[in-house]
Amino acid sequence: MSIVLSRDSRVRVMENTVTNAEKYFGQLCSLLAAYTRRTARLRDKADQLVKQLTDFANTENPELWATMRNFAEDLAKVQDYRHAEVERLETKVVSPLKLYGVHIKQTRAEIKKFKQVQKNEIKQLEKLEKLRQKSPLNRQMISQAETSVQRASADASRTTHQLEEVIDTFQKQKLKDLQKIFSDFVTIEMVFHAKAVEVYSSAFQILESYDLERDLEDFRAKMHGVYGHYNARPLKDTMPSPAVSWALTGQSTQATIRSQRRDEEEDSTEHSAEEDPVQDLRGQGQAPQQ
Repeated sequence: MSIVLSRDSRVRVMENTVTNAEKYFGQLCSLLAAYTRRTARLRDKADQLVKQLTDFANTENPELWATMRNFAEDLAKVQDYRHAEVERLETKVVSPLKLYGVHIKQTRAEIKKFKQVQKNEIKQLEKLEKLRQKSPLNRQMISQAETSVQRASADASRTTHQLEEVIDTFQKQKLKDLQKIFSDFVTIEMVFHAKAVEVYSSAFQILESYDLERDLEDFRAKMHGVYGHYNARPLKDTMPSPAVSWALTGQSTQATIRSQRRDEEEDSTEHSAEEDPVQDLRGQGQAPQQ
């Protein structure tokens, strides 16, 4: 019986490992999915800001018109980078965590298999003890019961060894996956912020170089009925880059796709609470990403 208790203690440790993984991977999945969705919503709001700035610029004097349109172009570039950030987070961070449930399901099946074998071993031991107490002189029945116990114990020992191998593999893969998922997360964030800082620096210089006095001079001249007082500074690029041309023309395939995606996301989350529920990894049937 001491051997049985020893096995039970070891299996309890293994089971706790799986239970903790199920709980915390589910929570991590929910939080990172919410993080990604909020980043996507920030991108969408910034897209709207860019369009609003462009529309506003078209109502202003030449100097502010050129400044705001160049500034809006840089903001649009940042949202292109943010869009790439969202897609990479979904692919390299959220999806692997979602698919991890199958690992847990398979491992729990192995634990369940062991418990059934263990239950049979305990049953045979109890049967042997009852025979020894009720029929201590019936050597034939006791001998048969001892054989059954030995067979059940050997089966339990073999199953325990198999389970240990399964849990060891599970733990090793879990640690490797955590390392990769969060390394990818940090890399994605670093790439986005590095590119964003570069573009924001350009946007800052655009605003710093804005000639307020020149704009006021033109405005005052218009109030006195004088038009065409001077020419505004040129736009940054004679031909805008494809990635941000929508900011200058009011139309673009990329902006349209993002707008459609935003509408779909709003429809799908219309009745959801502010805080996302914990992701349940139990019972998922998809294969994990290696």
